[in-house]
Amino acid sequence: MTTNTSMNPTHAQARRLEFAKSAPKAFRSLVAFDAAAREGLDPALVELIQIRASHLNHCAYCLHMHTNDARKAGESEDKLHMVAVWREARHFFTEREQAALALTEAMTLVADAGVPDDVYAQAASHFEEGELAQVLALICAINTWNRVALSTRKAAGTDER
Repeated sequence: MTTNTSMNPTHAQARRLEFAKSAPKAFRSLVAFDAAAREGLDPALVELIQIRASHLNHCAYCLHMHTNDARKAGESEDKLHMVAVWREARHFFTEREQAALALTEAMTLVADAGVPDDVYAQAASHFEEGELAQVLALICAINTWNRVALSTRKAAGTDER
């Protein structure tokens, strides 16, 4: 019987690179982009956006990190438990947060249907142009971080910041 080493997480983990060490310039650029994207946005909203994208991308590493950061930013446990099902629990979220979560879903799943006009218009009605640009950048940043963490098999609970 042959063992498929690609299915063995321990073996596969040993073969994955450390992005920050292997591509330090790209890593520093991504950190700077992420910081620029967050600038001027409410820290709790930033975390809600990052949590939702991480749910959709199945990124446990980022989900663990950003739920912890959301708690530090003052989000309640009740609200954090509702992010994945926010449409069914709208009363936990402001209209602004709902618009940001809908935009996060559309951008994260962009290959499915693009970013529908109604989703974009709803976000634009809740954010000034500069803020909306920051939200767009933040969604791009977290999707990039999710892809880096998933590709390098970062383990949830091992936040190295």
